[in-house]
Amino acid sequence: MTTYAYFGPAGTFTEQALRTLPQTGAPDAVLRPLETVPIVLDAVRSGECDFGLVPIENSIEGGVTITMDELAVGEPLTIVAEAQIRVSFALLVRNGMAVGDVRTVATHGHAAAQCRRWLAQHLRDAHVHTAISTAGAAAAVADGSFDAAIAAHVAAETYGLVVAADGIEDHPGAATRFVLVSRPVRPPEPSGADKSSVVAFIRDNHPGALMEILTEFYVRGIDLTRLESRPTGSGMGRYSFAMDLEGHIADARVAEALVGLRRVCADVRFLGSYPRADKELPKVRPGTTDVDFAKAHEWLEALKADGAVPDGTQAIR
Repeated sequence: MTTYAYFGPAGTFTEQALRTLPQTGAPDAVLRPLETVPIVLDAVRSGECDFGLVPIENSIEGGVTITMDELAVGEPLTIVAEAQIRVSFALLVRNGMAVGDVRTVATHGHAAAQCRRWLAQHLRDAHVHTAISTAGAAAAVADGSFDAAIAAHVAAETYGLVVAADGIEDHPGAATRFVLVSRPVRPPEPSGADKSSVVAFIRDNHPGALMEILTEFYVRGIDLTRLESRPTGSGMGRYSFAMDLEGHIADARVAEALVGLRRVCADVRFLGSYPRADKELPKVRPGTTDVDFAKAHEWLEALKADGAVPDGTQAIR
């Protein structure tokens, strides 16, 4: 059996995202909900579960800090795949309760932030309580702890609730991205539409420290699809930078950028190279293809050997 842990309980957006991954539909796949993101990741680290799926980024609220922080420290984990789904919220209540009867609402903090306007307009006097997950909020409504929950539509079926209002998010079309992690493994072969994730720890806080990091990618034509700073907890002014970049570690431009990054940083944690969920192909700038890098290295090796470049012209002495 192959066990896939996910940020639960049942009925979360994370479960919905996990079920979009082809491997979870295999006959031997076991989907196991766990209470928090750290518990999911620790279950993978310990070998209790083979894989774990956790949210890492939302198109409205940005990075999921608990996931970023947990991946940056502790025993290393490798991102082997990602999933991305549209997120739509519903107000779930027990049968017989109307929107006007709601005085308490439970939901995850990110969900509440994405429904601020609707709440201000329709439930101005209701008190909003933060839950560990949207599905956990739905379960709390089912047991009578709260009047309503903001959660995924599917949670209504899971917990025997009814939808009092649907599509209550302030930004229709919002999406959340999730990453599937395992214990450290060799990255999958390049698909042509890949993404790599790293966490870079600056050596010290000085003018141009971030520029030094960004330059390693800029000069090699690598687009960063995400860049977020996080405190390391070791003192004021000490930060790490979580980055997603176009390309695979097998690509010469990415490999050389990572070498350069390791040279200027105190530490670099490579989180993995994996296929992009949106299958978007990278825009490779002229001069940064694998062939370009190979020719440049060939030229350099020829100079080091006898001073003659491969095309027969002489190097300037």
